[in-house]
Amino acid sequence: MVLKGYRKPLEMEDLWDLKENMRTQQILSRFDRNMRAEVRKARRELERRRCKRSLCEAAPDHRNGLGKAQSQDILVLVTPSLSPHAWLVSLAALTIRLLISFVADPTAYAWQGYLYALLLFVTALVQSLCLQQYFQLCFVLGMSLRTALMAAVYKKVSVGTPVSSARTYTQGETVNLMSADTQRFMDLATFIHQLWSAPLQIALSIIFLWWELGPSVLAGIGVMVLLIPINAVLATKARRIQMKNMKNKDQRMKIMNEILSGIKILKLFAWEPSFERQVGEIRVRELKGLLHFTNLQAFSIFIFSCAPFLVSVASFAVYVMVDEKNVLDAQKAFTSISLFNILRFPMATLPLVISSLVQVSSRGRAERRRVESWALLLTPKSSFAWEQDLSRPSRVTLDIKPGHLVAVVGAVGSGKSSLVSAVLGEMENLKGHINIQGSVAYVPQQAWIQNATLKDNILFGSDLDEARYQQVVEACALLPDLKLLPGGDLTEIGEKGINLSGGQKQRVSLARAVYSDADIYLLDDPLSAVDAHVGKHLFDQVLGPDGLLQGKTRILVTHSVSFLPRTDEIVVLVAGAVSEQGSYSTLLANGGAFAQLLSTYGSQEGSTPEGEATGMWAGAEPRVSFVQVPFIECPWSPVLCYVCPERPMLLCGEGRGVACRRSCVRGACGGWTPWDAATECAALQVKFSLYLRYLHAVGWGFSAWVFITYVAQYAAFMGSNLWLSDWTDDSLRYWNQTYPTSQRDMRIGVFGALGTVQAAFLLAGALLATRGAIRASRVLHQQLLSNILRVPMSFFDTTPTGRIVNRFAKDIFTVDETIPMSFRSWLTCFLGIISTLLMICLATPYFALIIIPLSILYFFLLRYYVSTSRQLRRLDSVTRSPIYSHFGETVSGLSVIRAYGHQERFLQHNDRIVDMNQKSVYSWIVSNRWLAVRLEFVGNLVVFSAALLAVITRDNLGSGIVGLSISSALNITQTLNWLVRMTSELETNIVAVERVREYTEVENEAQWVTAQRPPPGWPSKGEIQITDYQVRYRPGLELVLHGLTCDIGSTEKVGVVGRTGAGKSSLTNCLFRILEAAGGKIVIDGVDISTIGLHDLRQSLTIIPQDPVLFSGTLRMNLDPFDQHSDEEIWKALELAHLKTYVLDLPERLSHQVSEAGENLSVGQRQLLCLARALLRKSKILILDEATAAVDLETDHLIQTTIRSEFANCTVLTIAHRLHTIMDSNRVMVLQAGRIVEYDSPERLLQQQGLFSTMAKDAGIVSAQATVL
Repeated sequence: MVLKGYRKPLEMEDLWDLKENMRTQQILSRFDRNMRAEVRKARRELERRRCKRSLCEAAPDHRNGLGKAQSQDILVLVTPSLSPHAWLVSLAALTIRLLISFVADPTAYAWQGYLYALLLFVTALVQSLCLQQYFQLCFVLGMSLRTALMAAVYKKVSVGTPVSSARTYTQGETVNLMSADTQRFMDLATFIHQLWSAPLQIALSIIFLWWELGPSVLAGIGVMVLLIPINAVLATKARRIQMKNMKNKDQRMKIMNEILSGIKILKLFAWEPSFERQVGEIRVRELKGLLHFTNLQAFSIFIFSCAPFLVSVASFAVYVMVDEKNVLDAQKAFTSISLFNILRFPMATLPLVISSLVQVSSRGRAERRRVESWALLLTPKSSFAWEQDLSRPSRVTLDIKPGHLVAVVGAVGSGKSSLVSAVLGEMENLKGHINIQGSVAYVPQQAWIQNATLKDNILFGSDLDEARYQQVVEACALLPDLKLLPGGDLTEIGEKGINLSGGQKQRVSLARAVYSDADIYLLDDPLSAVDAHVGKHLFDQVLGPDGLLQGKTRILVTHSVSFLPRTDEIVVLVAGAVSEQGSYSTLLANGGAFAQLLSTYGSQEGSTPEGEATGMWAGAEPRVSFVQVPFIECPWSPVLCYVCPERPMLLCGEGRGVACRRSCVRGACGGWTPWDAATECAALQVKFSLYLRYLHAVGWGFSAWVFITYVAQYAAFMGSNLWLSDWTDDSLRYWNQTYPTSQRDMRIGVFGALGTVQAAFLLAGALLATRGAIRASRVLHQQLLSNILRVPMSFFDTTPTGRIVNRFAKDIFTVDETIPMSFRSWLTCFLGIISTLLMICLATPYFALIIIPLSILYFFLLRYYVSTSRQLRRLDSVTRSPIYSHFGETVSGLSVIRAYGHQERFLQHNDRIVDMNQKSVYSWIVSNRWLAVRLEFVGNLVVFSAALLAVITRDNLGSGIVGLSISSALNITQTLNWLVRMTSELETNIVAVERVREYTEVENEAQWVTAQRPPPGWPSKGEIQITDYQVRYRPGLELVLHGLTCDIGSTEKVGVVGRTGAGKSSLTNCLFRILEAAGGKIVIDGVDISTIGLHDLRQSLTIIPQDPVLFSGTLRMNLDPFDQHSDEEIWKALELAHLKTYVLDLPERLSHQVSEAGENLSVGQRQLLCLARALLRKSKILILDEATAAVDLETDHLIQTTIRSEFANCTVLTIAHRLHTIMDSNRVMVLQAGRIVEYDSPERLLQQQGLFSTMAKDAGIVSAQATVL
């Protein structure tokens, strides 16, 4: 495989298949078995404590199951590998003693020397094999542990979590749990056995040291014992900081997720600076915590690097001082030095293991809390609430007869969607019960679309029955859409259905339900996102008495009055309770709330949403967007997209599965290459400029000083070793003489001083490096964030959110924590090897000749391995992305998946994609072992050569220098190994700098503020002149608007109508310069909008958008993120938006926390909040973009009344969704194919018998006065 990877880019097919016992399913079943046993045990323990009436309650310790599931069998295998290694390490040190005594004794036979050299080589070889076997087993254990946790978290979320508990944690936090936290467990598993093997190695070394130095060694042990509490204090502090920083990281990622989801709103309202400031503040706290953490780490490294040296100084000083006869000779000194060096590894890894344990345990606790809170059981005690402590449960008693069509109506927030959720079992059942007989299909209010083909979205795991499929597609009015999509029903739908309009998504969601052929259909307002014509078609063909679903039980939540007479039963909800129930005629006769509603709005019969059409009308225009584009290429853009003829798709995500591998990108390698190969072209040669860019971010001054301090540290290290070598020769100089006290004191003093200098430089270097790394983190994150908020909207339309989030999560984490560690380790290893080779060459100059062939061998191993390793890491990241995408998709579509009962299918799919990732991880582990065995062989050859040369040239050598040469050579094996590992890791990780840079160089939209500012109070009149205005989505594409020319007078009310793709939304995007002009101009109150800054323009206009987007934070922050308005103004706006009573009822009022994406408010309430936003801005121009699509008629009436009264002196442009909303406009603009075809008052247009009058007839409007509004 290494050869294959060196010759060509590796593909998944080139990797080995997993063994049966390493597959996700097997691992998860073992994990579950052990977990259940542990939970039972913990429950028994809990009961026992309760019986004792103990005050403290025990929580089930989920971690035990995790440990046992994997560790018992591995422990048995690991122990035999690790124990001999510990003994062999000590044996090598003793062999040095024999070699030194051989060199010092001129009478010894030559064969003895060769035997010792060979013994040293064999010992080192066996030791290497044992160690690599240990690492192989540990890495496989870690991989299994990560898999078990990922699968368990996914299973818990998809099968066992009530939606109310899932809401406690944001999607960002749960994805973090699966990505970063499971990785920490994997990393820990590698070194967990050091907890017992390190003390064993330390004990063996001390025993052998006792033989050498006698009781003097106790001085060294005393120093060690003193260092333990210092480390404990550092570890505890580090843990606290890490815990705090985890919260900052989660918080930053949560806000980033929201920013990217609601980026269009931020741009339309010019809110980017407020959110940039919020993220910046969290980042400052995060970096402050990181600086404290890395400083503590630097101290920890300093203490443990000094430990062996301090121990040796203490031991040697005491040894020579306690008795005048004790003279330090080469045998004693270098055997001891070797044993002290053996101490260095376990003592260095022990704190790392402890700090890793700290991180894992802090994350483990969080994980446990999440998993436990997800394990809430719904008890059948009918009242329902979203959360246990909510004060407004729904009280509902309903009996729905089989085969009936039941309509559920009510005002916004009356609990219609909650009723559906309760039936699905997605709410807390406080009292009563629900009986459901038969299978369920569910159409949510906001359609959930999978990242798969359109066909897969409809089939949703069912077998294909072609005739039935065609019947469903036709009934759901999808045939015209399929003609428009580049690949028909095989078109790949992007993340969250990004390349479908709202109406198309809703119809796909409905088609999925119809195709599933269930017994009970729960339809949560599926007609709100489609226009009147299509709504009527869907009701006739699918939902109504003569539709495909006739004879099925259907619960239809709707705001459309026109369909109610054709339903079997109507349920009217008021404030979460059923106020009326019965047939249409019965309720009318009763004269209750329902009858009042009808008498108020009955004249709007049939006036259901109007704006979003499909190609139902003859000559329907295609929806102009990047969907139809077969090939998109911006010469310098990092986002390239090519739609392949055999399977069209839109977005090449990082790991889009099969479809993505088929999609192509023009790579730097020339020609058309698959997406992953194109990424590979970028990653094949990691350019030196990347390192320079990172060092530039660190700062040249910092970088230079770090290098100087590290070099000085190694110079002091060599100096102390050469001094020791010279010191040991005193034993020969003063043979049979009394050792002078002054000489002894001078030796100890200089040795100690050199060690102190070495320690001081080490600490200075580490602290400087942490400062520099923090500076780089700050600079790179700031550049990335600042640029992402300034890129044009088209970038977000063509780039999956997951990929941008990945930059802020994984890549920034790499820049923050991984790269600085890798750089430090690389520098340490590199300088360590150079200093060791220099010392060996000083002892035996001939060794320089041996260095050359060994270096060549080393170089070739390095080249072969690094290219393969990087590709395996690439495959790992390519196969890892689908895991997170799938997880995110599952969380957002949880209620749909459960309603259809498809949890098992999603679990199996998760198992498959985790197994795909396992394959690349396993191959990477094996490739590491392949390299390590060969590298250690090179290292062992260095040891053998040094020993052999010492034996051959023993007549010219002092025993001190031989001891120095061989004990240094013994050190080099591990260091060589680490250098390659660090080189490879650094190469892999430094790519994160490139990925961050790539997004910092995406072309920006126009300046936010320019030198030319509009006059104060602009626009004061609200006059808009559009002159020959042309627009295209991107350079090189067709025009979307073809030369629009019109004047809109001050305070005029203009309705904009047209079929799908006519250019209505494009027009609003042009007013806000989301799309820039390709020709012509728009002038508002005498100012050409293209000459001023974007923020000056966007802050002066107001829009109520189609999708009401809210951000997590307080209600006040959602209305006024810059704190520009007083509380009185905000309350006034809420009153006008009919939300004041609702907000007054909330315990925290304006400080009420809005959850992620505003999930704890109904869609109608969110829409009213958007109205309140608009009321606060008080600008002279208001744009309403299909704003009343998701609201019931009553709320719609409230919104329209408020707009008419409060914006009476403003210019209002309404993108019509329900035609009745614009019938009282001064003028109506009718768009078709990007041109204005009619522009006059509604009365005149109705008389002209043109396009507008046709649409009005479809909506049941005969005259401009036919509407109450």
